[in-house]
Amino acid sequence: MSSPATDRAPAVRSEQDDTTRSRVLSLVLAHGPISAAQIAKDLGLTPAAVRRHLDALEAEQIIEVSLVRSTRSGAGRPARRYVVAPGGHEQLGHDYLGLAREAIDTMQRVGGDELVRAFVADHVDRMRERYRPQVEAAGDDVEARLNALTAAMSRDGFVASHTTVTPRGPKGVALRSAQLCQGHCPIQEIANEHPEFCEQETELISELLDVDVRRLSTMAAGAHVCTTHVPLQLRSAGSTHSTNHTTARQGGLS
Repeated sequence: MSSPATDRAPAVRSEQDDTTRSRVLSLVLAHGPISAAQIAKDLGLTPAAVRRHLDALEAEQIIEVSLVRSTRSGAGRPARRYVVAPGGHEQLGHDYLGLAREAIDTMQRVGGDELVRAFVADHVDRMRERYRPQVEAAGDDVEARLNALTAAMSRDGFVASHTTVTPRGPKGVALRSAQLCQGHCPIQEIANEHPEFCEQETELISELLDVDVRRLSTMAAGAHVCTTHVPLQLRSAGSTHSTNHTTARQGGLS
């Protein structure tokens, strides 16, 4: 006959599993695509323990694997990274977004706006590290760089696309531009409350394409897609980035 302590053990383990799984998912939400090794490092767990939770979340179709070609090791097998699945947010409801929002609010209370900005900067730095090699490999042509960026963002789950438009400017001069659209925003509720995410992502798009861009709409502000205007011309030599934004509620990031 088992002891009371033995009978209670599985329930205790289950509660611990749920807590750890929530922490794992929070990191995928905030930093995906992210590796199992990075999650293990951030949480102080073994990679094997983290993979058990990742496998469970993947089986529930909440997260999925994104294969990312390493820019450091050259040729070889793509690395496995984890992102929230397209239907994952619908399954999650607001619980995990609420958890992430509470974490950021705690950062703001403890460290003020400076700590939140540092967190956002780290998030965008990870995006920069992933996207820059792919965009720069496309060469100097802005449209080619935009094609590369669109593909990279789609692999990250942003469901990105772009269309080219050619309106007539003064004296009938054709002014070619494109609209970059992001059909999915993993953190739109958080971005609505913390526009730092929106502002820094818009700056990143401008930096990678090397043109001044302008955010036209965001899901955080209630639009169906996040749309960014991209002029299809190179910057002049020695120019500086001066990204144009819409209002704080509309110039956001997805």
